[in-house]
Amino acid sequence: MNVSTEWPSSVGLRRFFYATTPSEGSYETAQRVPEIFRESWPYFLAFVLLENIVLRLQRKPTHRLNDSITSLSHGIFLETGRIISRGTESSAYILIHERWRLVDLPWDSPLTWYIALLATDFCYYWVHRASHEVHLLWAQHQVHHSSEEYNLAVGLRQSLLHSWCGMIFYLPMALFIPPSQFLTHQQFSLLYQFWMHTDAIKTLGPLEWVLNTPKHHRVHHGCNLYCLDKNYGGFLIIWDRIFGTFAEEKEGEEIIYGLVMNQPSFNPLWLQVFYNQNIIDKWRAVNGWQNKLAAIWKGPSWSPGLPRLGAEEYKIDVKYRQKFDVHLPLWCNLYLLMHFIIVVIGFQELAIRHMGMSPLVVLWFAGYILISLTSIGMLFENRPNASSFEFLRCLLFVTYVQHYGTPAVGSLLSVLQVLFALSATFWALQLLKILQIKIKTS
Repeated sequence: MNVSTEWPSSVGLRRFFYATTPSEGSYETAQRVPEIFRESWPYFLAFVLLENIVLRLQRKPTHRLNDSITSLSHGIFLETGRIISRGTESSAYILIHERWRLVDLPWDSPLTWYIALLATDFCYYWVHRASHEVHLLWAQHQVHHSSEEYNLAVGLRQSLLHSWCGMIFYLPMALFIPPSQFLTHQQFSLLYQFWMHTDAIKTLGPLEWVLNTPKHHRVHHGCNLYCLDKNYGGFLIIWDRIFGTFAEEKEGEEIIYGLVMNQPSFNPLWLQVFYNQNIIDKWRAVNGWQNKLAAIWKGPSWSPGLPRLGAEEYKIDVKYRQKFDVHLPLWCNLYLLMHFIIVVIGFQELAIRHMGMSPLVVLWFAGYILISLTSIGMLFENRPNASSFEFLRCLLFVTYVQHYGTPAVGSLLSVLQVLFALSATFWALQLLKILQIKIKTS
């Protein structure tokens, strides 16, 4: 593995724009490839903060706390799932390369690096396109389109299951691309696509003939009729131009974000899984095994008698949408922000230490993170059972620390124990209706 002479912060920043060299991004084995996406979380948060500053200077709407925390929660869901799986989603790729590769491309060759870049981006185009055109894959990918906003936080709104479903499209690469190169470029592609989720950048001029940019990707996220099923590219937009799925952003027409049949929520767990019920409902509604199977592999808009992707005349052209929002008191938003920050710190601890933990402890830790993010989402919606759920979550933390607290971090845990005990007491008072949150829903 080559060592860069530049500051690590410079290398980390350039990764977001694919501005790395083959020497910086080439590793001998898959095991040596760093968790680039996970290591980039400080940059994610810094970019989100910077975007808010730029949007305020441009006098545009800044991030909504509830929506952005929901998006960031999905990113933590994704990385927590990867910690649990410990890289097993790429095991099939590694196995195919070890047993059946057709050529031996040198892992440290610049030529191999550029071939891997193009191959990974080409396969991503088809992964992404299939994720819109195959109902089962769309049920997982829709998570990424579920926000009614378009900002950098949405770039982290990813599906926990999508990487598993999409891996099959990359397997042909295993016949000639070393696993370390594939895993590196897959992460670079994801980083590059993060910064495209912004309305603060209007155009990048001539670069947009070749590169995917915020202008192109805004179209992809729109649910206006002209935006549907367009601009699937990852790093490059050339595949859309070649295969006829490219669309320019229309001047003067506001892009409406979210799902066509929108199901707004701030509960990340519900957003991850809810759409699968639509597949089950369609399966039950149609007759015959051919139609039932078609309900899975044909497009989300398909019905018996229609083309595979549905008929254009039946598709909805969304022109206006009032965004879902729940206006909580300032103190409640501050409470949720504080507990979300604690979850992020806990996630970072898990990411750093998980290899030295037993599988059972990793599962407990990961489960508590997912429960916490779900509880925060329920509170953002002021769900009727949210107070009960949050009371139990805080009580569970206090109980765990009392029985299994680690002496090495005893002072920090003591502070957190007091905080969570006070939180549990507060939500108990909520349950007893001694205190109530006054909210306004729109």
